[in-house]
Order: sequence, then C-alpha cells, then structure tokens
Amino acid sequence: MPPEKRIPNKAPVTRKPGVKKPAVRKPATNKKKKSALSIQLKLFLAGLLLILLSPFYYGYVLRSFVATWRWVKDWGQDPNYRTYESFNIKIPKKYTIHGIDVSYYQGKINWPKVKEMKEDEVSIRFAFIKATEGLLLVDPYFQRNWREAPKSGIICGAYHFFRPKKDGKTQAKFFLQVVNIEKGDLPPVVDIEALDGVSPLKMRAELSDFLNYVELKTKVRPIIYTGLKFYEDYLLNFFDDYPLWIAHYYQPKLRLDKSRWKFWQHSDKAKINGIGHVVDFNAFNGDSLALDRLLVR
Repeated sequence: MPPEKRIPNKAPVTRKPGVKKPAVRKPATNKKKKSALSIQLKLFLAGLLLILLSPFYYGYVLRSFVATWRWVKDWGQDPNYRTYESFNIKIPKKYTIHGIDVSYYQGKINWPKVKEMKEDEVSIRFAFIKATEGLLLVDPYFQRNWREAPKSGIICGAYHFFRPKKDGKTQAKFFLQVVNIEKGDLPPVVDIEALDGVSPLKMRAELSDFLNYVELKTKVRPIIYTGLKFYEDYLLNFFDDYPLWIAHYYQPKLRLDKSRWKFWQHSDKAKINGIGHVVDFNAFNGDSLALDRLLVR
C-alpha cells in the first residue's frame, strides 16, 4: 500500500477560474486641441464685440435699414407714381390736371383754401359735386358747393347717384330740377355703382333712359361714373359713346385702355386744405385744351 497521505492542517484555497476584466482606459484628452479651440472662440467673440461697438457698423445697419424701407415702400410701384406729402396720397405723375369729388360727407368746405393748395404743380382744377340720389334725395351741401366752388376758380360738374330699382327717366327729371347746368360746366354725371337687386339688363335699361333724357334736355352727353369691376362686369361693350369716369384705387396705372376713359378716381384718402374729411382724388386724361373741349358750350 502506498504510504498514507498527510493531510495539512489547512485545506488549500480552491480558486474558480475567472475572466479577467480588461482595463478601462479613459479617452486621452487632446489638451493642445482644446486649448486652440478656446483661443479661437475668444478671438471670434472679441472681434464680434468690436464690430458691434463700431460706429461704422451702426452706420451700415442704418443705411441698410433705410434702403430696405424704401424698397418695401416702393415695391411694385411705378416710378411715375409718387407720394405727395401735403395731399397724403400717391398721385400718378403723368397727369397734369387733377380734381376732387365731394358730397355732404365732406361737410362745409372752404373753397378758396382748396384752390390755393399746391405741391409740385399739383393743384385742384376741377370738382364733381353730388346733387341728387334716386327720386327724392337732394344733397344738403349741393347748392352751397355749386355756388362757392366756381367763385374760387374751380371748374365744376354735378352728379346724380343712380338707383337701378327706380325709373331712369324720372330720376333724370329730378336731377335736372335741382341742377342748373351752364356754359363752362363739366358735363352732368350719372354715378352707377350697384345693381340694387335688379338684373344687369334691367339696370342698363333704366340707365339708358336716364342718359337719353339728360342729353335730350341739356344737349350735352353725360359722363358715366363707375368702379372698374362694375364696368367690366356689367357695362363693357355698352354705352361706348359716353365719356367714362372710372374708380380704381391705389394703383400706378388704370387697367383700362386710355382711349376709353376721361377721368380716373385713383384715391379716396386725399387730405385737402379747407376740407375737414378725406376726399376722393381724380386725374383727367388729357391736357388743358382737352378739358376745355369737354366743357358745356
């Protein structure tokens, strides 16, 4: 038999085989690179601060702002359509004869002040004055305006606000009972702006009766006033022998053949000396000789 093994007093420690954890390395810090970036950032901020504090920078910003403001203000505008500060509106520069139209809405008017107003050769040469409406309404300021405006040297014309629901010939009689048209006046005007619930055919029939009666009695062909859209929708290719006065606001050009119209109401916000409320502003399509040929003989 083999000799008896000797048992030690302390049993040896048995270790389980284990997996050795790899050493975790912290990423190396590129101190030089970090330092370089920090310096660049500081330089950038310092340069930006110097620019912001520079008077040249503020001058550049101001000039840019002014240029941008002018561009926005005049964007899409014709260079011949400029703002007149005293009138507080833009006025087409291609027209040399200008005028207004008024009613009770403007209240009591100081016509000498209206006549005296002038800026860059723009002045009030003519005025259309509301006289009547429908079958019964007389403008409360008509007689005063019709009397005082010519005294100041302003050429005047009277207009009737037409109601298509009412008989056209009767409206014409009513208009001529109120208005005494004389030599040197502008032709009488019929203002047609709405259908008032009747058909376009009915409107045109009544309007035709009005025009025919006024022309028969005065021997003067009346002017038709209307808005551009109303004209295009309901009057285009009708009444072509009558002078047109077209409303088309805040535009450098009237979108209508120049041979078709005589007057253009291009703004309803003009400020005029002697008038306490904003006023419609108009341009005449022609020179002084053309205006004179249009007047009642």
